Amino acid sequence: MFNEELHMLTGLSAIVTGSTSGIGLGIAHVLASKGANLVINGFGDAAAIETERANLEATHGIKAVYSAADISKPDDVKAMIDLCATTYGAVDILVNNAGIQYTAAVEDFPAEKWNAILAINLSGIFWGIHYAIPYMKKKGFGRIINIGSVHGLVGSTHKAAYVAAKHGVVGMSKVVALENAGTGITCNTICPGWVHTPLVQKQIEDNAARDNISIEQATTNLLTEKQPSKQFVTPDQIGELAAFLASEAAAQMTGIAIPIDGGWTAQ
Repeated sequence: MFNEELHMLTGLSAIVTGSTSGIGLGIAHVLASKGANLVINGFGDAAAIETERANLEATHGIKAVYSAADISKPDDVKAMIDLCATTYGAVDILVNNAGIQYTAAVEDFPAEKWNAILAINLSGIFWGIHYAIPYMKKKGFGRIINIGSVHGLVGSTHKAAYVAAKHGVVGMSKVVALENAGTGITCNTICPGWVHTPLVQKQIEDNAARDNISIEQATTNLLTEKQPSKQFVTPDQIGELAAFLASEAAAQMTGIAIPIDGGWTAQ
C-alpha cells in the first residue's frame, strides 16, 4: 500500500549543506526516507563520506551525490547548486545547515574567527539562496529551510559571532520570504536548542575539564542551565520538521523562525 506521508517528497531534489555528520546527516536521512534525491555536502574523510552517501541510497532507494563545496566560497556554493540542477533537473529544497562555532569574550574574539563564522554561518546561506532562487522560480516551487539556532532568537555570552550570524539568518529569511511570496517559494528558519552533536560533546568535555566534574554532570549542567526539558533535541526531530516545511502542508508557512528547543525560548 502506498504511504503518501512516507513518500511525500518523491521526485523532489534536496541539497543539505554540512550533511556528512551530525544534524545535517540526520536531516538528509529523513528527507531521503520521504523520497527526496540528495546533494550532500561537508568536510571529512573521503572514504567515510562515500560510505554515508552509498548508505543513503541503499537505505532509502533514492539517488545521492556529493559536493565538496566550501560554503565560505561563493563560487563553490554556485557549483553545488548547479550540480543539483544538472543531476536532477531542479533545485527543489535547499537546507542551509553548515555552520561553525567559536567562543570567546567580545574583547578577546580573534578577527579570523569572526570572519570565518560570518562567512559560513551567514554569507554562505545568502549565496546558497542567491543561486538557488532562479532555479526555483523557473519551476514555480522551492523550499528554503535555514538551520538557524535558538541563538538566532536570544543571546548567550561568549558567542558574539555565532549569535550575530544566527540573528542575521532569521532576518534574511524574512526578506527572502517577502520577496518570493506568492511564487511557490517559501523560506523559513528552524532554531534548535541543544542538540547532541560532536560540537556540543566537545563543549561538554571542555566544561567537565574546566570544572573538574564528570561528563555526566557536565551534560546535566549544560541542559539544566538553558533547556527546561533537560533533554537534547535530536537530528531526526529537526529532519522531520524540515520535511514538514518542504511539504505542501507548509505552503503558506514562510518567513517564520521555529524554535525546537525544549522550552529554552519560552522562559
